[in-house]
Amino acid sequence: QLQASGGGLVQEGGSVRLSCAVTGNIFSIDWMAWYRQAPGKQRGLVARITSGGSTNYADSVKGRFAISRDKAKKTVYLQMDSLKPEDTGVYYCNANVKEDISTWYREYWGQGTLVTVSS
Repeated sequence: QLQASGGGLVQEGGSVRLSCAVTGNIFSIDWMAWYRQAPGKQRGLVARITSGGSTNYADSVKGRFAISRDKAKKTVYLQMDSLKPEDTGVYYCNANVKEDISTWYREYWGQGTLVTVSS
């Protein structure tokens, strides 16, 4: 349901853009988000964007990362600038999706994409 792309190896101070598209026929999407799981740590929220466009960010990425979405493409993006080694981890997209008018919203997760920031 969620197809993520982007990521890879980048040098400290560099930039990366992640994309995640909701695939298949759906009725609507509520919020969309990105989470990060660093080596040996728990998965944590990086950024979230509501259907109305409101955003919130983890303190560690404020001012460096920007989340956005294209409703027509059912896609969420994460622009990551001024990257630091501590931004290294697997990034997972997450979305609250209503598949049909008769169903409840349900959370979906993407497969994860690795971002490695070298110093």
